[in-house]
Amino acid sequence: MSHSDDRNYGFDTLAVRAGQRRTDEQEQSEPIFLSSSFTFASASQAAARFSGEEPGNIYSRFTNPTVRTFEERLAAMEGGECSVATASGMSAILATCMGLLNAGDHIVSSSGVFGTTVNLFSKILSRFGLETSFVPLTDYAAWERAIRPETRMLYLETPSNPLTEVADMEQMTALARAHDCLLVVDNCFCTPALQKPLAQGADIVIHSATKYLDGQGRCVGGAVVGDRQRVGEEVFGFLRTAGPTMSAFNAWVFLKGLETLQLRMRAHSENAMALADWLQHQPGVRRVNYPGLQSHPQHALAGRQQTAYGGIVSFEVDGGRAEAWRVIDGVRLISITANLGDLKTTITHPASTTHGRLSDQERRDYGIGENLIRLSVGIEDVADLQMDLEQAFGRPSA
Repeated sequence: MSHSDDRNYGFDTLAVRAGQRRTDEQEQSEPIFLSSSFTFASASQAAARFSGEEPGNIYSRFTNPTVRTFEERLAAMEGGECSVATASGMSAILATCMGLLNAGDHIVSSSGVFGTTVNLFSKILSRFGLETSFVPLTDYAAWERAIRPETRMLYLETPSNPLTEVADMEQMTALARAHDCLLVVDNCFCTPALQKPLAQGADIVIHSATKYLDGQGRCVGGAVVGDRQRVGEEVFGFLRTAGPTMSAFNAWVFLKGLETLQLRMRAHSENAMALADWLQHQPGVRRVNYPGLQSHPQHALAGRQQTAYGGIVSFEVDGGRAEAWRVIDGVRLISITANLGDLKTTITHPASTTHGRLSDQERRDYGIGENLIRLSVGIEDVADLQMDLEQAFGRPSA
């Protein structure tokens, strides 16, 4: 199926077919091109490839057929014109900023983003003349106040990590258009199976392919999705020169993940909903954060913007770090790891892992308390997950 045909098919067809170009071997599964470089028919063809006059493979830092298949498939699933695959989710954010911004530009970011993203904005990019202001995700007046004449990018995650707050994409799009800013959305938690930010007005979508796009915790990778000019030329131009490149093997693994993405995201969402509802009735659980719950402040908004509520649940226990760690250390089935998006359920303490490099004040400002626990709910039997958490709470099942 050629890339030009992609828009004529449904989501699940795109997930298993888009971007594939069969070789003369007529393989059914996409091949892995494990080659650092590619040959040319002549010196003139080599020159034409390097100059951009002729499309084709040159060097796997920036042209590889397996990576290209992943890029085209993800772009089709997100509804974008173009995608650039990167070595990690963080390198996708870096490539976006370095490809589209200049020294002296200003970013406004939601405060409830991944802790490493905060560090990238505040401690790394600031050294190169890019300044970032952080505002609460759902305080749209604060977004408005933070925008300056030199603001070029509004950056957010929705739902957020780890509190699962949901941004109003209509309001954020209007704000970005009014101030001539790029709207960049991290779609890691929902993936295009549950949410399509480009269709809701975003300019750029960011992915950590390591998470749900893979779905089994096998490889690290990232992606940027958007239009041909900004992503296809400017972000790609940074990747071509700086080289935060996705390997062909990882791209092949992610292609296999995309094939089952919608099936998995539905299963994650169903299990997360059941577990979140169960958690909110457990003694010692103070609060549960999950957009699917009626108690979530953006429940209705999430229902409009997303087709399901995703697999991330966070909850607060009575007490502080010691009590949270006691629950985490008490699990027997659930995996203790900071990664998310696996078929296996994982549990972590955000204040000391994913957001551990933030200051105490930053964590307090962002609402990440010492008693907060984050679950990435997998596809095991929900009853087994409940039993595991129940005994971790110190209440063994009968």
